[in-house]
Amino acid sequence: MRPDNDFSDEPTLFSAILTPHRSLSRRGFLALMLAIGGISFVGGLVFFIAGAWPVVGFLGLDVLLVYWAFRANYRAARAYEEVTVTPTQLKLRRVSHRGEVAEWTANPLWVRLDRQTHVEFGVEKLYLVSRGMRLAVARFLPPKEKESFADALVAALAEAKRGPTRTVLP
Repeated sequence: MRPDNDFSDEPTLFSAILTPHRSLSRRGFLALMLAIGGISFVGGLVFFIAGAWPVVGFLGLDVLLVYWAFRANYRAARAYEEVTVTPTQLKLRRVSHRGEVAEWTANPLWVRLDRQTHVEFGVEKLYLVSRGMRLAVARFLPPKEKESFADALVAALAEAKRGPTRTVLP
């Protein structure tokens, strides 16, 4: 006999891990920082030779601020959302960039997916709605990926609502 909240033996109808997209790799980040640092160094050297030595500090500060901004962006990229649908449970697990975990579960029979769409841009926001609860999902996906994710999730919810299928053997 299984406990009431153990759904480990159920088939998974849908599972997705959603992560923010970052187009600049570590190697690209290093190349960009070297380029910015080199340009600032050459510019600072020119200003230093011209006698405007205080400018060197500001150029160094610019490099540090750009570095800090990119590091903060990479830290934020550690966040993710995990969505899993089984015949009896929809589970949304959200992990922040700090590692803080928040989980919501609902019965897929009572869940619907609301979409906010823009005529030009496509799907802007997705919400899981169940019994008065409205929860944003896939917040950091671009519109085309939100559309694809929404279609797959709606299909999984429909499959869960249909119930188990039985095969008839001849």
